[in-house]
Amino acid sequence: MPTNNYRDLINNVRRQIDPENLIIEKSIQEELSSISYADVLEYVRYAMNGVEPAYTQRSKDAGEKVKNHLVSGGIANAEYRYQGSVMTNTHVKGYSDVDLLVISDKFYQVDVLNIKGILTEASRQAYYYPDQLNRLRVEDSVGTYGGSGLDDLRKLRMDSENILKNIYSIHDLAKPKSIKITNTNLKRDVDIVIANWYDDVTSVISGKGDNRGIQVYNKDYHIQGKVDYPFISIDRINNKSTITQGRLKKMIRFLKNLKGKSTLAIDLNSFDFNAICYDIDQAKYQNLVFHQLVPVLYAQLKNLAINQTAADNLISVDGREYIFRNQPQKLQSLRNLITEIESIVADLKSSRVLL
Repeated sequence: MPTNNYRDLINNVRRQIDPENLIIEKSIQEELSSISYADVLEYVRYAMNGVEPAYTQRSKDAGEKVKNHLVSGGIANAEYRYQGSVMTNTHVKGYSDVDLLVISDKFYQVDVLNIKGILTEASRQAYYYPDQLNRLRVEDSVGTYGGSGLDDLRKLRMDSENILKNIYSIHDLAKPKSIKITNTNLKRDVDIVIANWYDDVTSVISGKGDNRGIQVYNKDYHIQGKVDYPFISIDRINNKSTITQGRLKKMIRFLKNLKGKSTLAIDLNSFDFNAICYDIDQAKYQNLVFHQLVPVLYAQLKNLAINQTAADNLISVDGREYIFRNQPQKLQSLRNLITEIESIVADLKSSRVLL
């Protein structure tokens, strides 16, 4: 007997990804009819399915409306970018928030210490090509900013608050790292995040672009946060998923939905799920049918759980942060996730979907 109530799980996922019943399910049903049918199979298919594009477009439209209000309201010296799961279509909720980054272009931070270290140590220069060293020299020659970056960020935050609170009746200005507004027409929340650019060595030698990092401003403490690199991660996930005909994103969504249905403590987020799935050799899954991705994921999770070296070396999609190293609590969350996927694998086998 199956270990999960798949009819309830299917209905829950369908309500989550399609709260207004917009999906035309013909393609899904045709895919299911071509292989042995089982409730567990239908659940897996829905748990891997992307949110209906109409919902995603509304999230993006809500972000664009905020951006237009800020521009027309007089916000200058800023660039606008988006981050988060909506930008990779790995979100699993129809009513998904969108993160709008308002990035100051009056100044940017640079990893000066490492750049100067490379330029003054011949042994380190040996790891770089001449054109890369030239880019580091150009960056090193840039003069320091004469203003106060923190004051610029605070002004950007306050100006944004003043504009948006007069336009959106539902707003939250209390969050230290973001302004939250609700677009009642589109039924979407938008988080507006004030930040500045940050360039490390990799960013500089790569010509910046999507390799640039950001630091989020915290208005309560008047500080810049740790550096994140959302844009290279978005680009890499989108590219690899295109190469694998969407299979990478199916696996990411599936893990998110497993976490969502679990009663166990799974303290893993999108950043972690992205890294886990991105790390899998695409040759292992690029030609598989959707339900065959489940044992591939199971093997990846099991290997990370029993192989300390593999867990310690798992790195984020941007290549800059270790996921499990020195974090035993996250490894326990991984084991709880394995418990969830084990039951799915067992039910696929008992239904003779996996032989």
